[in-house]
Amino acid sequence: MSSTVITNIASLVTNDPSLGDRSPLGLIRDAALVLDGVRVSWTGESSKAPATDNRVDAGGRAVIPGFVDSHSHLVFAGDRTEEFNARMSGRGYSAGGIRTTVAATRAATDAELETNLVRHLTEALRQGTTTLETKSGYGLTVHDEERALRIASAHTDEVTYLGAHIVSPDYADDPAAYVALVTGEMLDACAPHARWIDVFCEKGAFDGDQARAILTAGRDKGLHPRVHANQLSYGPGVQLAVELGAASADHCTHLTDADVDALANSDTVATLLPGAEFSTRAQWPDARRLLDAGVTVALSTDCNPGSSYTSSVPFCIALAVRDMRMTPDEALWSATAGGARALRRTDVGRLSPGAYADLAFLDAPSHVHLAYRPGVPLVDEVWRRGRRVA
Repeated sequence: MSSTVITNIASLVTNDPSLGDRSPLGLIRDAALVLDGVRVSWTGESSKAPATDNRVDAGGRAVIPGFVDSHSHLVFAGDRTEEFNARMSGRGYSAGGIRTTVAATRAATDAELETNLVRHLTEALRQGTTTLETKSGYGLTVHDEERALRIASAHTDEVTYLGAHIVSPDYADDPAAYVALVTGEMLDACAPHARWIDVFCEKGAFDGDQARAILTAGRDKGLHPRVHANQLSYGPGVQLAVELGAASADHCTHLTDADVDALANSDTVATLLPGAEFSTRAQWPDARRLLDAGVTVALSTDCNPGSSYTSSVPFCIALAVRDMRMTPDEALWSATAGGARALRRTDVGRLSPGAYADLAFLDAPSHVHLAYRPGVPLVDEVWRRGRRVA
């Protein structure tokens, strides 16, 4: 196993508060980073770097951990351009648009779904995302949900069963029968391919009792809960996520004081998805309120064909800083270490000894440029597991 030192790093974000400036980012100036195989073995000042087999000059660029995108929906077919155009022309957003993608996804072949998934994973990787979660939820039959997860699990370890995205159009007149399917035959077929179970707890999707039954059934099968919570309205999603020990409550746009307190006193991460608010012209989540209350916050893309068709974490960082009252430091931490927390991972989202060597070089001297220069493709080079991949 060969070792590599990366030197001449203008600023290195480690996300280890025991290093560097002792901030949450563990920022080291004029830094070096040593990779041993697939993992980080040393970080510190360039002048103190140990000898290694290989040497890479960062050329005064910043280095950050690879982004950890803990919420996406990438197994789909079809296009919802017309819906987006209509929404930008004044039509409101509701959960029902998912049905359009369901029809296209059911009609697609496995090869077509996989090609589309790989295209989006590659697109995300080029923009610095080295760990990515993705969900089913656009099939809503036993066969289509199982194949979505089977396809996804061939390309990422972080796979989520979302049979409870909406009530299947096939069961529009009998939601209880669909919940029985999601918690029975569909769950049995899907559980072997997934790590997580999710539910869209929202008006127009699943109420609190239905969501509890779905998440509990998944947990009994060994899947860990996460929840689409409080996106379009106030509701029971966040409280349910905390009650069931979910890894994350995602969206968190409409929160009561009790919801914020529950998150602050739990291990459940509030995952914020500003791409959805951008694409639906909806109310922004109040990240400042959550952070000031002590809630752990993650920042992700929610990449999907209907309400947030972006795979760009840097774009979401810029939105979070501009419109959700996060600082550049908080936004970067949330998009890396915060995403890792939302996936209950300790081996990604940081660049300190023992972590995977997943990192991005920025064509800038500081991570602050991700928000300072919005829309500029600053991710210059991406390494995953100690190897240059983009």
